[in-house]
Amino acid sequence: MSPAMATDGPALAELLLQRLERAGGGGLGSLEAAAALGLEHQQLVGAVKSLQALGEVIEAEQRSSKRWELTPEGKEIVQEGSHEARVFDSIPAEGLPQSELMKLPSGKVGFSKAMSNKWVRLDKNADGGPRVFRAVESVQDLVREKLQLVQRGDAESLEEKDKNELKKRKLLMEVNIKTYWIRKGSAFSTTVTKQETDLTPEMLASGSWRDLKFKAYNFEALGIMPESGHLHPLLKVRTQFRQIFLEMGFTEMPTNNFIESSFWNFDALFQPQQHPARDQHDTFFLQDPAEATDFPTDYLKRVKKIHSQGGYGSQGYKYDWKLEEARKNILRTHTTAVSARMLYRLAQQEKFTPAKYFSIDRVFRNETLDATHLAEFHQIEGVVADYGLTLGDLMGTLREFFTKLGISQLRFKPAYNPYTEPSMEVFSYHRGLQKWVEVGNSGIFRPEMLLPMGLPEGVSVIAWGLSLERPTMIKYGINNIRELVGHKVNLQMVYEGPLCRLDACVYTMEPMLAQPSGVDAT
Repeated sequence: MSPAMATDGPALAELLLQRLERAGGGGLGSLEAAAALGLEHQQLVGAVKSLQALGEVIEAEQRSSKRWELTPEGKEIVQEGSHEARVFDSIPAEGLPQSELMKLPSGKVGFSKAMSNKWVRLDKNADGGPRVFRAVESVQDLVREKLQLVQRGDAESLEEKDKNELKKRKLLMEVNIKTYWIRKGSAFSTTVTKQETDLTPEMLASGSWRDLKFKAYNFEALGIMPESGHLHPLLKVRTQFRQIFLEMGFTEMPTNNFIESSFWNFDALFQPQQHPARDQHDTFFLQDPAEATDFPTDYLKRVKKIHSQGGYGSQGYKYDWKLEEARKNILRTHTTAVSARMLYRLAQQEKFTPAKYFSIDRVFRNETLDATHLAEFHQIEGVVADYGLTLGDLMGTLREFFTKLGISQLRFKPAYNPYTEPSMEVFSYHRGLQKWVEVGNSGIFRPEMLLPMGLPEGVSVIAWGLSLERPTMIKYGINNIRELVGHKVNLQMVYEGPLCRLDACVYTMEPMLAQPSGVDAT
């Protein structure tokens, strides 16, 4: 059988075995064997690997070596001559205008090299513009001759400076060649016997399995991954956050109402009706249904009074509070609206009992989209209600919470919120963006929010909220939030994303009394 016909694996493997038989006990190299059989080296390497899978038929030692090969441009020069030689040959006795010469395929490179070799000269004062003339009668194309030596496998006869010059011109390249030195194995044979991979009922019934050779099991081989769905990184991180809250004894709040009234979203939180956050450029308002109608009447009256007249030791905001403004339906801007509902429900109990609530769900804001902001995102919120809670309790709870998240670099900055006092923004350092990124907000709910609900005096509520997207970006090294959520998400990222493990780590809490350089306090 001719090598050209031996394209299938078994036939090619038998050709190699026959070649090895003729080589004697010393063995042979895969490069030499491929050349002798008229094959590509990779074809022969495939045959070597198939024979290795049969057991001890051959022994193959992998070796590595370097050799010089022609680049595609180098092969072209071997066929047609160097750029400078082609330029020289294209110049007639009367010369050639430089503008025409530059239009030739080898014009620019060839003219430069030919001038350097002093094969041609340029007459800038010739009639009709600069003209190129031959400066010598004939030339020797040494570049082509050197490349021909490499093509014949005689690269070692070239000096090192010649190789480097040709490499610099991208006509020659040095490549690493992985080869095999092949010897006969203990079970050597010039024929290839197919090994069985399955033990069938017919083999057992006939007893033919006794005379067959079976392929050995590879216990280190990886199994085929089963086809399955893949969780988005947000869902993986959400699961971890939820587990942390449950470990800390929190109860999950119902957050299935994306549409909320302005009353629960703003007014119940002691946020005045003229606050900028309630403008259309910050909030999405609904057209149908445009208004809500069902409110606790007594509570509504107390909220109106605290806003317009004050009470409970507060002077309020002193403005004309309007019911029609409170009735407007919106897409909720934060899950604190859910917290307000839960705290009101807690206040209606006959006897107050301390409570810890949490929620993780979607909120909506009319934001300008950029690398760290979306109009639709997830908010994580924690709320603790008990007697005598202080800022120290809030910081201690946050310390425990973020320690479980594994966020090592954390800072706090004093802030203002209409419904918390004192208030703090939480920042974490994002290595990808090389800046501090706000990951949350925290504070103690104001008495003007809690007492109208009916909660006893002396009960304090500490709360904090953070986005789900930004911690996910930090954990997965994503620099642009639009690569995590939205139409630009790479599904391969979802497929290959690792499990989320928010490992615990110790870090120092660094209160931030003044905004440091690089803090994004949006």
